[in-house]
Amino acid sequence: MSDAPIAVQNGSFLTLHYRLAGPDGDDLVNTFNDKPATLSIGSGELSPALESRLIGLTDGTRTTIELPAGEAFGPHNPEMLQRVAMKLMRELGDPDETWNVGDVVRFPTPDGQSSFAGVVRELDAGGEWILFDFNHPLAGQPVTFEVQLIGVL
Repeated sequence: MSDAPIAVQNGSFLTLHYRLAGPDGDDLVNTFNDKPATLSIGSGELSPALESRLIGLTDGTRTTIELPAGEAFGPHNPEMLQRVAMKLMRELGDPDETWNVGDVVRFPTPDGQSSFAGVVRELDAGGEWILFDFNHPLAGQPVTFEVQLIGVL
């Protein structure tokens, strides 16, 4: 059996620590102080841009990768800003619920099997609608991706 390092490729199963930070440097995900994460390259657990940066790295590698604005989670798409009628919000959830700018609200997918999130960006002064941003919170933003590969299978 060889002790040569194993390089990450599509389909590799990884055990790793990683940290993902936004443009302000604040951690969004950080496993370094907890148990390591496990994932499979190509399964969609990380964005394709993050996965592509892991390809070719070998077990034992620790590195920090700076991804420019929009590369990790795509550009900010203005079409993903949508007004949702307050009437529909009341029908979907608690009729007495209130929302504030910055709140994250989960919506069911049309098939009811999953959900997606939108961030409240604006509340209509007349109470008729809420403006939601359905972009990934880091869309159009630079990110820092720090990784330590513990094992590659």
